[in-house]
Amino acid sequence: MALNNLLRRLDLTTLQLFLAIHEEGTLTKAAEREAIAVSAASKRLLELEQAIGVALFVRKARGMDLTPAGETLLTHARRMLLSVEKIGLELAEHAQGVRGYVRMVANLSAIVEFLPEDLRGFLQQHEQVKLDLEERPSGSVVKGVEDSWADIGICSGDVDTRDLHTELYRRDQLVLVARGDHPLAARASVAFEESLDYDHVGLHTDSSINARSHLASRAAGKLLKVRIHVPGFDAVCRMAQVGMGVGLIPRDVFNAIGRPLGLAAVALDDEWAERELRIVVRDPAGLSPATQALFQHLRSAEARAAA
Repeated sequence: MALNNLLRRLDLTTLQLFLAIHEEGTLTKAAEREAIAVSAASKRLLELEQAIGVALFVRKARGMDLTPAGETLLTHARRMLLSVEKIGLELAEHAQGVRGYVRMVANLSAIVEFLPEDLRGFLQQHEQVKLDLEERPSGSVVKGVEDSWADIGICSGDVDTRDLHTELYRRDQLVLVARGDHPLAARASVAFEESLDYDHVGLHTDSSINARSHLASRAAGKLLKVRIHVPGFDAVCRMAQVGMGVGLIPRDVFNAIGRPLGLAAVALDDEWAERELRIVVRDPAGLSPATQALFQHLRSAEARAAA
């Protein structure tokens, strides 16, 4: 496949048409949706397939299905079109007088525990800055900043940040959350090893808390009995509320979500229950003015909280 030839064929109109064919199921409906003639749509698709060197669709009597090559292109096409959409949004913000646009990615703990108040304070001081915040597991936070689709990230302190610049953001403490009638609920504190005799409600497998749980259980020589994996802290608390097991969440999350549900929080004696959340950027000196302002605001958050 000639790269130059492929680049000429991968224009946005053709990618939009390719996506429409997949979503509509037929060339005719796709052409109608994109407001081009069926013959022109057919020519664009044929030229794209010739440039790539493989068929993108299996033509059937009742429609068109993607080939494996088509599935691969679909993933990249959606990313490219989304990037174009974000470019348009960012440029529109500048046209409307917004003085900066910051793409931020953070793990669930940071978003639930600290960022609402910290970002509110920042935006009160910088009313013309636009923020785009996405929630990702800590490993994906690092990758997002590393690959430049995010300007700044916040992740767990125990994740590999590779060559990124890191600063302390906040400290938190993990606790066990349990229903009031659970055997551990009346305890002031426990060693995590003691909880391994009971069922656990686990966070999704990509979370740093899930990784810590499994490392600690292996170190104790016991099996972590995860009865169910759930996507977020609210789900951990709800599952604990109905007696599915104990869960591991940050104390500030318990105060916001678990306490109103009538649950108990049991402190952990283990040193690893004390955590750091860290800010990650590629190069502090190369940040845009808006991102630099947010970076400075977040890196002083722990000191403000202590004061």
